[in-house]
Amino acid sequence: MSQSRSPRNACVAFLSVAAALAALSTSVAAQEAPPKRTELRVCQDPNNLPFSNTKGEGIENRIAEVFGKALNLPVTYYSFPQRLAFVRNTLRYKLPGQDYPCDIIIGVPVGFDEGVSVTKPYYRSTYALVFPRGKGLDDVTTVDAFLALGPEKLRSLRIGVYDRSPAGEWLSRHQLLENGVPYQMMNADPQQYPGEIIEKDLAQGKLDAAIVWGPIAGYFAQRVKSPQLVVLPLKSEPGLKLDYQMAMGVRFGEREWKQQVEGLIESRQAEIETILKAYGVPMVDASYRAPKN
Repeated sequence: MSQSRSPRNACVAFLSVAAALAALSTSVAAQEAPPKRTELRVCQDPNNLPFSNTKGEGIENRIAEVFGKALNLPVTYYSFPQRLAFVRNTLRYKLPGQDYPCDIIIGVPVGFDEGVSVTKPYYRSTYALVFPRGKGLDDVTTVDAFLALGPEKLRSLRIGVYDRSPAGEWLSRHQLLENGVPYQMMNADPQQYPGEIIEKDLAQGKLDAAIVWGPIAGYFAQRVKSPQLVVLPLKSEPGLKLDYQMAMGVRFGEREWKQQVEGLIESRQAEIETILKAYGVPMVDASYRAPKN
């Protein structure tokens, strides 16, 4: 016959189990606690101005330096071309017995879900139309004015766009697809950079206009001294997203680090915006989102 357990014995047994679980939890937590940071390790593309390069000349380099100063940590970079499985080969790259080479990606679009825990956004930009002054488009001051040009004028324009970008869809929406001059987004040449379409081909007259991501448009339009270039931000349309909120990315599971990064975004927002403006980034508000049906 089984012996009944007294309430006192049951209580002791429960407390013993609880103590054991607490000890185990404490041990696991101690094992999982991240080591103290001795540097701010940033994942970057080595040749991707206006965002980053190995000389530290990009927007993301400047923001990383602001964060490093706030954290009182030196900033180091791990470089890998962004076009080639960037997240897998940087933020999530880890060999047995070694640490991750970097802990943060400074530029990630909100909604990006390829192995990255995305922070709160720190700016919104959009694709932009870029064209030179003095080449027959001087009266164009808005996107609507551009689209209102006569059919003959519009048909004569050569408009550069990167393949697999929303720019091609925008041309199609406005019956300008035949005007498009496609450029490869995935180029194996390590010396190729996204601003070439503006800084070289548009500036040299090989193109009449280009449609590129806003930060690229603004930065390289500033760098071209002659001819003067006009940058017109494009609004999203129903079924065609052109504006994006940009955030930062950390590894999944690093909740405290993510919270710390978001705290830096909030506390250093004024400095971040100063950097973005200095690089000519066309920052837009929520009015650039596609209208709801």
